[in-house]
Amino acid sequence: MARPSVRDASASPRQLLLTLFQRALAAVNGREAVRAWLEARPLPGPFYLVALGKAADAMAGGALEAAGEGLAAGLVVTRRGYLDTEAHRDPRIVALEAGHPLPDAQSLAAGNALQVFLAQAPADARFLFLISGGTSSLVEVPVPGLGLEALQQLNLWLLGSGLPIADVNRVRAGLSRIKGGRLARQLQDRLVTLLLMSDVSGDAPSDIGSGLLVPAQPGPLTRLPARFATLPFQKDAVEVSPSVEAHIVASNGIARQVVAAAARQAGQAVQVHDQLPANEAAACGEVVARFLLQAPKGVHVWGGETTVKLPKHPGLGGRNQHLALAAARRMAGHGNIFLLSAGTDGSDGASDDAGALVDGGSLERGGDAGYDAADCLARADSGAFLEGSGDLIHTGPTGTNVMDLIIGYKA
Repeated sequence: MARPSVRDASASPRQLLLTLFQRALAAVNGREAVRAWLEARPLPGPFYLVALGKAADAMAGGALEAAGEGLAAGLVVTRRGYLDTEAHRDPRIVALEAGHPLPDAQSLAAGNALQVFLAQAPADARFLFLISGGTSSLVEVPVPGLGLEALQQLNLWLLGSGLPIADVNRVRAGLSRIKGGRLARQLQDRLVTLLLMSDVSGDAPSDIGSGLLVPAQPGPLTRLPARFATLPFQKDAVEVSPSVEAHIVASNGIARQVVAAAARQAGQAVQVHDQLPANEAAACGEVVARFLLQAPKGVHVWGGETTVKLPKHPGLGGRNQHLALAAARRMAGHGNIFLLSAGTDGSDGASDDAGALVDGGSLERGGDAGYDAADCLARADSGAFLEGSGDLIHTGPTGTNVMDLIIGYKA
């Protein structure tokens, strides 16, 4: 695919934002990031490859391009429908698909396959682990006594809880035989190069994929609803494995800087913001919209992830669509304000859409289609409204996962 030109897009604000988003996705693509890292630092072979997460297939493809001759065997686990490169067709690689955002029976099968793969590798094997966001759901080995239904119910509650990722990971690790650094124990001090695509603020390796190989700092377990009181949590401490060498190869910060550079190339004034102005999606959308109304002309870039506390029966969409619709209410009638909010992995919540691009006419278009914005926000059904207003963004699998990008433009 030819690299999109921001100069060609500059006449249309909506196309400009879409092109900036596409440029960011290309810059943090898992295939390119892994290939570049391994070409600069050749990995001695033979090595055993483990690629996990929503960008696992793309990252594995980069490893094959850079060091495929040294590959002894490999295991790739990704989200269902995300096998897109030739990596999964390599006869040395076993490729599996599993559930996301909730773990399913295939997630447990993938967890078992991972343990078998590590156990069968030679005692002197060298491993290359490629981990991206989504791993927490895609690969799991629950503690004894925890069934799949209880695991799914807990994860469903966690997804709608609004808790910070560190708190979510402590809960997940307490019920897992591989999370929270516990998988490193099964490596038996064999050498590991761990390349990470960060989908968390701060890029802490222990928070990416629930820290399979890198334990988090100890902390209190968050208070859970009474119905989870009998779950068999484990509380053993896990030490950092000295055999694991971790490196971040793609992140939201890199994506934001690429957006800024491309916007400047298009002749726009740019401001890159270090933090989102609010953690909750609707509140964040409102604050960003109010900021853009008062801001100088140009492009503004934020990155990270917001949260949405879901009602009992949520509708369509995810946090990016929720943020965008809340912003659209504040932007109504302002023809010079545009806002894109999208997941870099190409999905948003349980939706197959990446997010949305709204403007001053979005509220009217959605209303004309028969939707009420306030009602859709209350029911977490922003996707329905934004489909009606024609503002959804669909990319399909992107080969990356570095949280969300929020790009605003004032003409």
